[in-house]
Amino acid sequence: MNLLYLGCSESLRLKIEKHSENKFQLKHCTDLASVVTLLKAKGSQPDIIITSDLVESEPLEVLLQLKKVQPKLPVIVLSENRKSSLAIEIIKAGAYDFFLLPISSSELNDSIEQVLVDLRLSSKPVEIGEVYNDQDTIIGRSRAMRTIYKQLGRIASQSVTVLVRGETGTGKELIARAIYQHGHRAHKNFIAVNCAAIPENLLESELFGHEKGAFTGADQLRVGRFEQAHGGTIFLDEIGDLDLSLQVKLLRVLQEKSIQRVGSSKDIPVDVRIIAATHRNLESMVAEGSFREDLFYRLNVISITIPALRERREDIPDLIHYYLQRYANEYGLATPSISAKAIDFLAQLEWPGNIRQLQNVISKSLLDSKGHTLDRALFERILRESQLLEKSQNNLRQMIDRELSRAADNEIEAALPVLTQQFESEVYTMAIERAGGNQAKAARILGVSRFTLREKLRLYGKHPKS
Repeated sequence: MNLLYLGCSESLRLKIEKHSENKFQLKHCTDLASVVTLLKAKGSQPDIIITSDLVESEPLEVLLQLKKVQPKLPVIVLSENRKSSLAIEIIKAGAYDFFLLPISSSELNDSIEQVLVDLRLSSKPVEIGEVYNDQDTIIGRSRAMRTIYKQLGRIASQSVTVLVRGETGTGKELIARAIYQHGHRAHKNFIAVNCAAIPENLLESELFGHEKGAFTGADQLRVGRFEQAHGGTIFLDEIGDLDLSLQVKLLRVLQEKSIQRVGSSKDIPVDVRIIAATHRNLESMVAEGSFREDLFYRLNVISITIPALRERREDIPDLIHYYLQRYANEYGLATPSISAKAIDFLAQLEWPGNIRQLQNVISKSLLDSKGHTLDRALFERILRESQLLEKSQNNLRQMIDRELSRAADNEIEAALPVLTQQFESEVYTMAIERAGGNQAKAARILGVSRFTLREKLRLYGKHPKS
């Protein structure tokens, strides 16, 4: 067995040589041209190539040149480039594996051993189609995220259906967009539909379209989302919220590759790649009968599970810096620094809302900061306030639900007047508190006259002093 390493540092070469003792004939090259010449020549050929950044060309270009000469050659790419899109493109272009530097001996050894296993089994290294450039939208270099990048590279240019799973706020739509943008359908439409956000009585028309006169209010023909996505990709977010009757229609699309508009029996062929996502446990839903088993298996051809943020804490510092820069640019602010203690504090939190919650906290920190450095105290205050806000919102929802239930049970004539009075009373009380008891200031805050303020306070039993 022959192993060639291209552009590797001395420390990397020592790791390779230590592992490869008595397993490989080793050869070291420093430039791409020499390797290309070697691959074109007859005689002894390398069985594996390991390449790193210490070459005159970019890692992706090096890989493409190597695969052009020897498409089936296993190539392990090592790079210091932190862009997640590079990992996707490198795997998509046919690399056997990709690692960020520095790499541990165990990681490198495991990868080489897996190549040996595959070579023994006569397996091909993964070969993926054309390369497309993409914005770097997915952040993370943890082992869990690197596994996802490899999955994306392997499936992007295939037309298989993909099910993306993960908690709310983990970035399922970003993964779906990455699959689309790195695939051979990237020049066609990407259509996203949130199945939970559209009322059930409108969702069928939204997905499949309708004919003019199909129902009351259908004044003209409507082309549905599946037709809009023809030739491209449709992303069905929160697929677990799909009504059983629509599950049957979606199953038919997957089986027959065609749709019928509402109000028509005509089949319309559609060539669409389906990417679905959910935070729900579909297996449990299948067991209880709220999700069709046949549809589940049709959707779950390839499954990508995004870890919760608390399960990849090592990515949190990178996410913090990324969103600080992003939001500073959006708000037209200078990007502040952040203390190490603040980063450590944020990295230890549970983040039940995952990346979406982190984004919210970073955004607030930029707007609330009084200095050039964001410290731990600032984030502690923001989190305290957000928890109080969440508690208040929950209390408000409970109050609304209570009055709606009373109205439904005919305990009161109507809920809205009661709720309006309760809400208005709380608003006026809080305005007085915010103004430190100054009625004129409270009236100005509310945008009402001082007379109106005094009358409302009397009405709600607050009895302002004359």
